[in-house]
Amino acid sequence: MKALVQRVLEAEVRVEGASVGVIGPGVLLFLGIEQGDRAAQIPRLVERVLGLRIFPSAAQPLAKPLDRSLSEVGGGLLVVSQFTLAADTRRGRRPSLSSAAPPAAAEPIYEAFLEEARRQHGGVVAAGRFGADMKVALVNDGPLTFWLEG
Repeated sequence: MKALVQRVLEAEVRVEGASVGVIGPGVLLFLGIEQGDRAAQIPRLVERVLGLRIFPSAAQPLAKPLDRSLSEVGGGLLVVSQFTLAADTRRGRRPSLSSAAPPAAAEPIYEAFLEEARRQHGGVVAAGRFGADMKVALVNDGPLTFWLEG
């Protein structure tokens, strides 16, 4: 599983013109599920996302710019499935997507990830729609972007 984590001031996912997920300050997470990924990996990856210290200290924001986690600040989490994170771009000009899990295998893992995120996180957990053509709008904060593999 691959997770692209972005600290945002706000983010929204729209499908066919309708908003399906929206958050204020927090984290926009693009989740890529690869062949061989298992549900057993989910709790640890969710824990890492929620515990990643990417928010400033309330008491000393300039002295400690990356001191608090999403769980500590109570921010929102917007999870968007993105199979292209599994792309192999090492050769040629066309990314190979052969390592991405097929939709029938990836969707249950995505849904389990959302369920675990809602269980572990006390704040808002919003989501895109698996397999849909989504339009994602965000206001990056920093920008701060991190790559996690789980």
